[in-house]
Amino acid sequence: MAIESMTGFARAAGTVGIHAWAWEIRSVNGRGLDIRVRVPPGFEVLAEAARKRLTGAFARGTLHVNLQITSDAGPPRPRINEAALAGLLQAIARLPASDAVRPPSYDGLLGIRGVVELAEESEDTLTVIEAPVLAGLESVVLGLKEARAGEGRALEAVLSGHLDTIARLTTQAEQHPARGVDAIRERIAAQVAALLEASQALDPQRLHQEAALLAVKADIREEIDRLHAHVAALRLLLEQGGPIGRKLDFLSQEFGREASTLCAKAGDAGLSRIGLELRTVVDQMREQVQNVE
Repeated sequence: MAIESMTGFARAAGTVGIHAWAWEIRSVNGRGLDIRVRVPPGFEVLAEAARKRLTGAFARGTLHVNLQITSDAGPPRPRINEAALAGLLQAIARLPASDAVRPPSYDGLLGIRGVVELAEESEDTLTVIEAPVLAGLESVVLGLKEARAGEGRALEAVLSGHLDTIARLTTQAEQHPARGVDAIRERIAAQVAALLEASQALDPQRLHQEAALLAVKADIREEIDRLHAHVAALRLLLEQGGPIGRKLDFLSQEFGREASTLCAKAGDAGLSRIGLELRTVVDQMREQVQNVE
């Protein structure tokens, strides 16, 4: 299974008689799955269908979904709500007569909210367009999956390149002459000699004990082993594919910790340069990992 990016865009449109519809979905990065759907009033059932379909198709990402429906039927026509008007007239008839109050006029009654309505898309319109619009939803979801899969293939190539660089730098650090036992011994011996020369009051035996501890701390064998293990684990994840973004993010953090520790232990300009290169590549890789589903 290939990996997918969380970024992508897809559009599907069509017509049914005098009605035209268009789905658009824009997908961006997200910590989880966040679906935001906008549909015209009266078509909320299509919004629920979109949420259900997208929830089954994607694991992560913020999805902005928009459905547009237009009609060539002309401008909305006013419609009198006769039931509401009749209710008003009956209520007025029950009021006591008064010379101080003029009888109601139709223009006044028609100005009351709810008596005159503008005809919106009716349930009949939903019945006509529902099936093709839902078919368009399926098309746009598949289009978005293909767009995210295409981005995912590009991401996988970039991440594999970063892994190759990390593996190469790790091997360079492992084989660097500065991490040999003799090289470490010479560096520490030189430091001890400098300290003894600077102050005769220092205990030579104590200094050599501290030097032995420093030699142990300067060994980067554990960091190198963990870096090799992380490279193998990340390659396996890429081969497995699927929604592995969170696992990749965790591993990239582990890469960063090992590279930082290697820099701190280096004690040699050459090893320090390798450690800094490692940290740079790891940071670049982590930026790309944020896009993986």
